[in-house]
Amino acid sequence: MLADKTLPCNLSERLAAEILNICRNTLRSHTQRHTFCGPVQPVERSRKHSAQPKALTESERQDVVNLLIGDTYTNQPPMQVYHDLLQQGEYLCSVSTMHRLLRAQNLNGERRNQRPSQSHSVPRLHADGPNQVWTWDIAKLPTQKRGEYLSLYVVMDLYSRFIVAWMVSHKENSALSSQLIQEAYQRYQIQPNSLTLHQDRGTPMTAHCYLDLLGELAVTASHSRPRVSNDNPMSEAQFKTLKYQPDYPRRFDNYDHAMRWCQDYVTWYNYEHHHSALAGFTPYQVFNGEVQDIAKIRQEALDAAFERNPERFSKGRPMVKLPPNEVFINPIPEDADQQTIETGVNFPTLPRAKRNAI
Repeated sequence: MLADKTLPCNLSERLAAEILNICRNTLRSHTQRHTFCGPVQPVERSRKHSAQPKALTESERQDVVNLLIGDTYTNQPPMQVYHDLLQQGEYLCSVSTMHRLLRAQNLNGERRNQRPSQSHSVPRLHADGPNQVWTWDIAKLPTQKRGEYLSLYVVMDLYSRFIVAWMVSHKENSALSSQLIQEAYQRYQIQPNSLTLHQDRGTPMTAHCYLDLLGELAVTASHSRPRVSNDNPMSEAQFKTLKYQPDYPRRFDNYDHAMRWCQDYVTWYNYEHHHSALAGFTPYQVFNGEVQDIAKIRQEALDAAFERNPERFSKGRPMVKLPPNEVFINPIPEDADQQTIETGVNFPTLPRAKRNAI
């Protein structure tokens, strides 16, 4: 290890161990072995590599493995095998030894077919105009009868927050969702390959008949990640607005009561609700393209108020704020690397018909 019998006077053990990249105890052991004036002592082997007197022999280990993989115990874990043998008055080894022998031959672990870990892409949606991206969800409306709920289907335009279609039903299934989407598709005369429909992973949104319909209509399907409510924020926020209305019934009397109340709510939300995310414009004004005309009226009112009392506006002449030109769901972060941008996680899921064609 060392050329000299002892360390130089100006070299400490700590520094020598750091230079040689070894432990200080190893350095001391080799130093003492080189300076010993007697017969050379053999290097002691560690207990890990030494034969253990209490260990099973090779034949005993093979007998245990053959028993564990035999027809009698092939489907039983070592714990069951151990106690069953012990009950018969036979002891071969401990449970941990059985596990260790199986592990040495890759015979332990789950032998049934297991579902591999799932990796779902992040839905990244972008809209700079109406009827480019629709988002929808289903909310439960409680009734006076305990345990009975109605289902409220709401389809909303992402860019304008305009509710393009809605429905109240006693049931929640894929047939009703398909009917709602198809009627809205025809009502607004959506062109093929021009609309992306975003939803979560509920049964009505992932059924084969529903996805087949989207493929026939050439509508791109986008799904939220499992158990991630933030992937569909606009629909969730709309349902919060619905249930926080001052006149929202805690429980509806019946189906007709829910229909009347939802009809009034949708009318108010689309045509009278000054949406905070739309700079105070209503969803219909943004959806119908009336923003510029109404913005001129608002700007004229602000200019008149400024001319009358300019001292009341400490930041100068007020300007009307306009709704955002682009709306995103899960936009790409500014500090994202190029590899993240180039992967497919920033594109929605293709319709089933297109997936089969690839």
